[in-house]
Amino acid sequence: MNRILDTLKNIFRIEELRQRILFTAGVLLVVRLGSHVTLPGVDVSALAAASANSASNTLFGLFDLFVGGAFSKAAIFALGIMPYISATIILQLAGIFIPELQRLQREGEEGRRRLNQYSRFAAVIIATLQSWAVTIKIASTQGPNGVSVVPDSGFLFTLTSIVLLTAGTIFLMWLGEQITERGIGNGTSMIIFIGIIAQLPAAFIQEFQLIAAGSRVWIVDIILLVLLAGIIAVVILMTQGTRRIPVQYAKRVVGRKVYGGTTQYIPLRVNTAGVMPIIFAQSIMFIPTTILSFFPDAQWAASLARVWSDRSFVYAFFYAIIIVFFTYFYTAIAFNPKDVADNMKKQGGFVPGVRPGAPTAEYMDNILTRITLPGSIFLALIAILPVFVSNVLAVPSLFASFFGGTSMLIIVGVALDTLQQIESYLLMRHYDGFMKSGKLRGRVGTNVGAPGSGY
Repeated sequence: MNRILDTLKNIFRIEELRQRILFTAGVLLVVRLGSHVTLPGVDVSALAAASANSASNTLFGLFDLFVGGAFSKAAIFALGIMPYISATIILQLAGIFIPELQRLQREGEEGRRRLNQYSRFAAVIIATLQSWAVTIKIASTQGPNGVSVVPDSGFLFTLTSIVLLTAGTIFLMWLGEQITERGIGNGTSMIIFIGIIAQLPAAFIQEFQLIAAGSRVWIVDIILLVLLAGIIAVVILMTQGTRRIPVQYAKRVVGRKVYGGTTQYIPLRVNTAGVMPIIFAQSIMFIPTTILSFFPDAQWAASLARVWSDRSFVYAFFYAIIIVFFTYFYTAIAFNPKDVADNMKKQGGFVPGVRPGAPTAEYMDNILTRITLPGSIFLALIAILPVFVSNVLAVPSLFASFFGGTSMLIIVGVALDTLQQIESYLLMRHYDGFMKSGKLRGRVGTNVGAPGSGY
């Protein structure tokens, strides 16, 4: 306990790290405040009654979890940052078929800057369409007594809501970029992370109320807590698991000094893509629901919505397939074996028993393909776990989503990434981190920043 307190004191002794943490906390506070600002023209009391009586085990309930409850409150941040993520996915997929986008992806920082600009433009278009669908959904919502949530759902309300919801998404995009540049952690992931964490107290309160009312058996919650601990341990194990590839560097004599002649390692992570495949897949899974929202009174749309519910096994199957695909896809973007092999060759490094150049790239690509398979399957299984927990144990979706699935993966993944950034600042200033400093320094000196490692 004393060691943790000392580490927290060290964090705030580093001025740059302290400023970044405080800046991130301030931005996330703005995000949470915007999630409680209701759209003009919405009857707040009728909306609260409608939200209390609506089922949470729908895909809209899952979407509401990702935006921190802003959707159920009809807030200006009801769309969250999902349109921007969807736009990024579309452009990355389009890069496979469009030569111009492929060229931009290979142009380094300048290419990434232009792709980000295209992503912003595409996000505005997607946000406009989704805001239209959300406006239709809100206007068609009625309270328990048949009172409409929107008393005057005319053209002015529709136009105002579309503009405000789209502007809210654009503002969140800007806040995410500010966190990435001036704060701590990845801005997009942090905004989703804080939205999920904000729903955790409500999930526990809901569960305690069910236990007090006799609707739930406490032994089931004990099982879920044990399951939670096991899932967290496995998620951390898979997230931190690496396959180390040894790299030797030939000796070079420059003047009177001898360089090289050492063995270092390139760490290939089992889950190179991190939490991004989950976020990408979730964005794709929201698209059919958005389309169905344009037909609130159609019987066929209601039937498809039931089939596409987040408690449906059909939904779980396609969700798992998309996660496996995006795991491989994002891994290919995040780690390029050819570039790493070329850098190693230029610096005189080689993998023992493998010729430099193309054979080394093929060797690393084969290893990465093999270790990514169990990582992708693991992500898919964890992501669809709430479907089985909800159906078998009859657990409310809001509570079950925290004991496995997308929420747990995002919480653990983002927390680990943020913790690693804090650790790097502490180690650069020769402070002890949250982990044992000697072991961590040994890993940093061996893996990170090795010549030709690509990190």
